[in-house]
Amino acid sequence: MTSLGPELIAESLSLVVYTVVAGLLTVGGVLVEQASLQHLGSGEAMIAVWLAVLGGVMLYAGAYGLGYQKVLSQYV
Repeated sequence: MTSLGPELIAESLSLVVYTVVAGLLTVGGVLVEQASLQHLGSGEAMIAVWLAVLGGVMLYAGAYGLGYQKVLSQYV
């Protein structure tokens, strides 16, 4: 009789970790983009551009890199 418990738990745990990290990166990216717009409105263009690039990278990593390629590919 084989035990699939440890393998199943390890796979599920890694999927949960990827899901949480993808969610945190995506929410963080949205918040950084919002801060970018606030700095742009206050006239600090260089900081706004820097935050916009950082937010874009975070959104890409969270939504596409981890969310789509790692998490969604496991479900489908």
